[in-house]
Amino acid sequence: MKNRTAVSALRLLLWLWLAAVIVGAFEYAPLAAKFIGQSSRILFFHVPMAWAAFTAFITAGVYSVRYLFGGRSPGSPRDPRHDRAARAAIELGLLFGVLATVTGAVWSRIMWGAYWNWDPRQTSIVMALIFYGAYLALRDAVEDAEKRARLAAAYAALGLVVTPFFFFVVPRITFSLHPEPVINARGRVEMDPRMLQVLLASGAGFLALFFWLHDLRTRVLAVADRALEAAALGARPAATASATGAARAAVAMGATGSAPHPGEPRGAADPATASPRTSN
Repeated sequence: MKNRTAVSALRLLLWLWLAAVIVGAFEYAPLAAKFIGQSSRILFFHVPMAWAAFTAFITAGVYSVRYLFGGRSPGSPRDPRHDRAARAAIELGLLFGVLATVTGAVWSRIMWGAYWNWDPRQTSIVMALIFYGAYLALRDAVEDAEKRARLAAAYAALGLVVTPFFFFVVPRITFSLHPEPVINARGRVEMDPRMLQVLLASGAGFLALFFWLHDLRTRVLAVADRALEAAALGARPAATASATGAARAAVAMGATGSAPHPGEPRGAADPATASPRTSN
C-alpha cells in the first residue's frame, strides 16, 4: 500500500513538473535573439525530446548487452526481462524521436521557410529512426522466440556505437543551419540563465517521463508474454488428448482389421471369428 502511494505521489509530481515546464517556457524564459517570433519556445520541448530518444536507444543497447552476456552461467537460459526492456526502450525511443523530428520540422518551417532542408541534424535523426525501425522489422521477421531475442539484442547492442555517431558525429562533420548546442564548440554555455533553467528542467522532466513509460511498457510486455505462455500450455493438453485418441483408434483398427462401426463398441470381436457357443 505504501509503495502504491509513493508511486502515485511521484507520478503526480512528474505531471506537476511538466506543467511547470510548460508555464516556464511561455511565461518565464525570454525569447532568444535572432529567432523569428515565438519560435525559440519550441526548443524547450524539441531538444529534451531528442535527449529522451538518445537515452532510450542507449538504454536499449545496455539491456541488450545484459541479455547477451550479463550474469549468464554456462547452459542457463538468457533472461527474457532484458529483451523486453530493450524492446520497450526502442519503441519509446522511436516515439520521442518522431516527436523531436516533427517539432524540429515546425521550427524549421518558421525559421527557414521549409519543413525539410536536409540539414545534417534533421538527416541524422531520421537515419537513427530508420535504423531502429529496422529493429522492430527484424523482430517481426523471426518466429522462434529465443532466436528473435538473440538477433534483436545483437542488433540493438550495435546501436551503442551507431546512436552516438548519428546524434553527435554526423551533425558536426558538415556545416549546419541549426543553432549551436547547449555546450557550443568553444566549450561554453552561452545562453540566458532563465532559458537554461527551463531547458534543463524540461530535459529532466522528459527523461523521467521516459523511464516511467519504459517501466509501464515493460510490464505490459511481460503480461503479454505470460498470456502467450499460458495459451501454449493450455493447447498442450488438448493436443495430447487428441494424440491419445488417435493412438487408441489405431490400436482398435489393428485388433479388428478394420475400423469399428459407429454403432459397434470399440474392440468388439468379429462374429465370423468368434468361437461358437456349445449347447447344453
